[in-house]
Amino acid sequence: MTAASFFRLLCLAAIWGGSFLFMRVAANTFGPAYLIEFRVAFAAISLLSIALYLKKKLAFTKHIKHFFIIGLFNSAVPFLLFAYAAQTLNASTLAILNSTAPIWGALIGFVWYRSPLTAKAILGMVVGISGVAVLVGLDSSTIGKETIFPIGASLMASFSYGIATNYTKNAPQVPAFDNAHGSMWAAVIWVLPLLPFLPMRADPSSFEWSSVVALGVVCTGLAYLLYFRLVSDIGPASALTVTFLVPVFGILWGYLILDEPIGFNTIIGTILVLSGTMLVTGFSPAAMLAKRKANAA
Repeated sequence: MTAASFFRLLCLAAIWGGSFLFMRVAANTFGPAYLIEFRVAFAAISLLSIALYLKKKLAFTKHIKHFFIIGLFNSAVPFLLFAYAAQTLNASTLAILNSTAPIWGALIGFVWYRSPLTAKAILGMVVGISGVAVLVGLDSSTIGKETIFPIGASLMASFSYGIATNYTKNAPQVPAFDNAHGSMWAAVIWVLPLLPFLPMRADPSSFEWSSVVALGVVCTGLAYLLYFRLVSDIGPASALTVTFLVPVFGILWGYLILDEPIGFNTIIGTILVLSGTMLVTGFSPAAMLAKRKANAA
């Protein structure tokens, strides 16, 4: 991995970690529906601007069913669930629960495609679930019974990402940029009917508006571009390492900007969840480093 790719990886992790911070800031004022409608709309407009600049034409009607499926399971549903959870949970907890997506993806793949689960993957699921249990149960001062539904919503959001990941394995071959662009417009349409039923709670402040713009333009639009560049430069397996860095930045931003406490349960739960995810995905920092050294030689 070149220095430039490593810098992009850190930037992407910092940006996606920041998305939970911005949701936490704006969720209670905007409410889940308006927050996410603005998020995906700003992201779609940003990607449209880039597409026009690069002269990339989006064949939306040609792949409309595909875009609507991806837009539902990879954007609309998980974004809404995380926005609901952000009204109660702190940014660090949201980021940690988000990192369970690969675990759900492996479990769904086993049920959906009968993909075999190794003993290591099963152990990883147990370890990851134990990490979630630690987050929920060991620090009653920061996580109580009133957060059970938000935690469940966050896990279902990660479950939705697992569905999207497995769907794309046999999905139509669409360029990565078009997938991001088309799915954002589909998500805009998915969320739109919810607006009359889930109104905004108050008039947003300028800081809250800034958070929503950053959430859409930076944490969604720009983040997609960084991610696809990483996949192109270092491959999907190496790009997956961002999953393990996002919680670190989610905890860091929550502590520095929102003054969120870092409890014992947060540290132990993070270690368990990330360890379980590494076991499920088969990711090994030592093996990856040895492979890079071999390629360099």
